[in-house]
Amino acid sequence: MLRSIKRLIAITDSSCSNGARRYSAAASRASSVGFIGLGNMGFHMASNLLKAGFPLIVHDVSEAPMQKLVEQGARAARSPAEIAAAAASVITMLPSSPHVESVYGGASGLLSTASKGTLFIDTSTIDPTVARRVASEVSRVTLDTGMLDAPVSGGVNGAAGATLTFMVGGDASSLARGRPLLEAMGKKIVHCGASGSGQVAKVCNNLVLGISMIGVSEAMNLGVQLGIDPKMLAEIFNTSSARCWSSDTYNPVPGVMPNVPASRDYEGGFGVDLMAKDLGLAVAAANSAKAPLPLGGVALQLYNLMSRHNYGKKDFASVYKFLNDGATTTPTPK
Repeated sequence: MLRSIKRLIAITDSSCSNGARRYSAAASRASSVGFIGLGNMGFHMASNLLKAGFPLIVHDVSEAPMQKLVEQGARAARSPAEIAAAAASVITMLPSSPHVESVYGGASGLLSTASKGTLFIDTSTIDPTVARRVASEVSRVTLDTGMLDAPVSGGVNGAAGATLTFMVGGDASSLARGRPLLEAMGKKIVHCGASGSGQVAKVCNNLVLGISMIGVSEAMNLGVQLGIDPKMLAEIFNTSSARCWSSDTYNPVPGVMPNVPASRDYEGGFGVDLMAKDLGLAVAAANSAKAPLPLGGVALQLYNLMSRHNYGKKDFASVYKFLNDGATTTPTPK
């Protein structure tokens, strides 16, 4: 990994202006990495960058995750602007399109202090149109450096274990520069094409994921209601044609698998509200392209219904609990 850091510094040195490196050789701007968005996914991703030896500067709206990372060796910044002024490479992991536009734009946004040659990597899942628009704004500031949209797959466990898959949109030269950073956080990097292509791939991926989790949950619930042991049923699924990630890696039934949200009351995973957001992106994209999306539309309705019944912050695998409990919770008033 030290070789990767040296490679990152070498590539960055060649693209940054001479006056940009303001710190010592050990923690210069050229080698420093900024990270914004320290939620369930971002915190682990940032932590893995620290473990890999990258000098890290972090920012989040919540003080708690920043403090934890400071204790691990990071520096905290007060704003996105402070991050961009101090780091030649910046990674963002944010909840939605408006968050990304806000963090990059505005008086205290990243672009207010970004320099020529700054590399931006957005690992959020957002509207592909927004990704392309923000990338265009970035290119006007950084001039010779593009922006990568690099949404991830692998969930919280993948973020913690540095085994994420990155679906990357952007030019090849920017990817070459950002690869050492991505390699510190994941195990597979797929270049999907031009700017926005990573987001297109991610939206399609999560469309499948949201639908498949409902299918697995329905079938597991049916089996349990009919008297079969859930571990036995999962074993059958996982060695038969029903096998999928929602069953063999992230099973939604409590007790079937350790170390997944289902075995800790669906806490600490990928929230129902986030899945609904991603399916909303898929439905909007399908409407724009006039592509039929019958199952995707129904899946979005179910996750929205779960949110109304106070499941919004629960992991999306809680669809099993929702089906099993029969939506017994009181809906949240609009």
